[in-house]
Amino acid sequence: MSVDFLIETAKKIQVVINDNSSEIEKLDQEIGDGDHIFNVQRGIKLVIELEPTIKDLIMSKALNQIAMKVLSGIGGSSGALFGTLFMTMAKGNSIDEGIDYKKAIEIFAEGVEAVKQRGKADVGEKTMMDVLIPVSNCLKKGVEDDKDLKEILKEAVEVAEKGMFSTKDLLATKGRASFLGERARGHIDPGARSSQLMIKTVCESVINS
Repeated sequence: MSVDFLIETAKKIQVVINDNSSEIEKLDQEIGDGDHIFNVQRGIKLVIELEPTIKDLIMSKALNQIAMKVLSGIGGSSGALFGTLFMTMAKGNSIDEGIDYKKAIEIFAEGVEAVKQRGKADVGEKTMMDVLIPVSNCLKKGVEDDKDLKEILKEAVEVAEKGMFSTKDLLATKGRASFLGERARGHIDPGARSSQLMIKTVCESVINS
């Protein structure tokens, strides 16, 4: 993984999120306040606009710049949570000495754990953690079992989709959706959907590289 990879993947994610923006906005209007998609789009745009600033930086500094930009530039909980993800990844052990796929999975898993602690959310609470935590566990298990990278990533894509769909029948315990009670059932969480699309894009980008 390189800084160039981060930038190019952000551009691919931007296309995918924009292509699915109407669906995500509708999901959020059903159980949230409708601004999730705009926050996500703004965050991705801010990251891409950092290209001239970060393209020649070492990985830790590039990730930290991304974290600061996301934290300061995105409203709602998304900025704090994604900022935490990147900030934690930036602190990954020895990441400036090179990042192979095992190291990338390790720092991603550390980032997801930090987001879990920051948001005080776990699997089963109808949030993006219903995608991120199972994907993190899947990736770590794949490394432990010494599976082929493409096999690990294909499994992660499937796990992300399963996690996203699982939110449909869950009660929400976080955010505005938590006030809806039973009315939140039957709706996929917008954060889970956007996270699933991002995971799918990243994994497929590596698989096809």
